[in-house]
Amino acid sequence: MGNRLERKVAIVTGGGSGIGEAICKKFAQEGARVVVVGLSDDPVDEVVKEIEQQGGIAVGYKGDISIEANAKACVELAIRMYDRLNILINNAGVFPETNYLQDFSEEAFDYLIRNNIKSTFMMTKAALPELQKTKGNIVTAGSEAGHMGEPQAVPYGGTKGFNHAFTKGLASEQAHFGVRCNIVAPGLIDTAWTHASTGPMSSEMEKSTTSGTLMGRRGTPEEVANVYLFVASDEASYVTGAIYYVDGGTTIAKGPLGEKAADNLKTEPQGELELQHAMDGHTSIRE
Repeated sequence: MGNRLERKVAIVTGGGSGIGEAICKKFAQEGARVVVVGLSDDPVDEVVKEIEQQGGIAVGYKGDISIEANAKACVELAIRMYDRLNILINNAGVFPETNYLQDFSEEAFDYLIRNNIKSTFMMTKAALPELQKTKGNIVTAGSEAGHMGEPQAVPYGGTKGFNHAFTKGLASEQAHFGVRCNIVAPGLIDTAWTHASTGPMSSEMEKSTTSGTLMGRRGTPEEVANVYLFVASDEASYVTGAIYYVDGGTTIAKGPLGEKAADNLKTEPQGELELQHAMDGHTSIRE
């Protein structure tokens, strides 16, 4: 166990799988009390149990946090259990469909708005009064797609672009109250979203996206969680309104340069977290 988040209380939305699971376990490993947030059929209880088995402290909350009452209830749970809130991680999001825009479904568009934008808005609104008390911070999930756009997932990139601008405005506004607000923007990460067998990407898109990273591979959820840890910790005390890209160089790649990457860059690092739910993420529209 580390101590970089000792005695901090963190809410992590989308905490039951993928990058969210890694954030929860990394934060708990570093001494945080973690509220693991997910929908009713997410493996939230399993993640809580796995954190506790490793000596960490966590509690689960299940509910649709795009609904204001649920967002408030989630924050109230953190206060009831741990008396304060220091960190909000707006990680929850969906990637339900890939399609040319003329064929993109209205159902998928509405699903993106609810889960990628409204959930961030509602959780931020509910958490700010408590974060102002502790001079805490918010880290929201952006994406390299929010910077460059995403062909055949144009609305997805749009939702992440909203989160980028939302967070920059929020950082400007909330500095008055002592609250820092930042973005971590992953690229292609090894979760259910980025495999043709488990998500909406085609095999062709999967291959081209991987070769479009300078490092020629997917990132790991733990590599993303490491950046969240820094940004959420007191080590980043002079960082607000920033976007940290964790994308293997996708945003500056020109063509399939990943195919020429050195072997050491193509090799995933050996992580230290025991991640069981990397492939359990939401890859289809659910009620």
